[in-house]
Amino acid sequence: MIEIKYIAIEGVIGAGKTTLAQKLADRLQANLVLEEFESNPFLEKFYEDRKRYAFQTQMFFLVNRFKQQQLLNQGNLFSSYIVSDYIFEKDKIFAYLNLSGDELKLYETIFPLLERNLPKPDLVIYLQSGIDRLISNIRKRGRKIERNLTRAYLVELSEAYNNFFFKYNTTPLLIVNSNDIDFVNNKNDFDLLFNQIFRDDRGFIEYFNPEIRG
Repeated sequence: MIEIKYIAIEGVIGAGKTTLAQKLADRLQANLVLEEFESNPFLEKFYEDRKRYAFQTQMFFLVNRFKQQQLLNQGNLFSSYIVSDYIFEKDKIFAYLNLSGDELKLYETIFPLLERNLPKPDLVIYLQSGIDRLISNIRKRGRKIERNLTRAYLVELSEAYNNFFFKYNTTPLLIVNSNDIDFVNNKNDFDLLFNQIFRDDRGFIEYFNPEIRG
């Protein structure tokens, strides 16, 4: 059984990965690593015109994520845990969804060079959520940068995420059906998920499907 010290959380936009990362980091007194999406000057334009701004958006994220992940190799003297709200590999999900032709070829040349020396999580948690739940969460938080997100793009992105994690075998993986669990507002639900993460008998790839409450 691998000791879990570095946890990364993944999911489509609105799945709750940042909130879960923050709650886990608080519980574990962990070093919290959050994706700096708001610093990307192309993102809002990308949601308005995907084709025109895809490459600029992608490359900014790639370099920014690389710089941030590089810092993890330096360790942290004040915490024995790391919790992140993304994995570096997920950059490829967006690249293959939005790039094509020479831009994709250039990306495929650069990505392996950046990836090879970055640390891997001890566990990846994939929050799998339905489209209606994603849209509801996105509307609740009301970020200006996400106002032009369409349902069609979320469907496309969700399918790409599911396909990616269906084939994923880089690290231990816990797939969580997050439609019927409220780890944000319900302490019992959060405790249930926390215990699932640190189960002694957890396998390499597992599915956590909480019972639907009446």
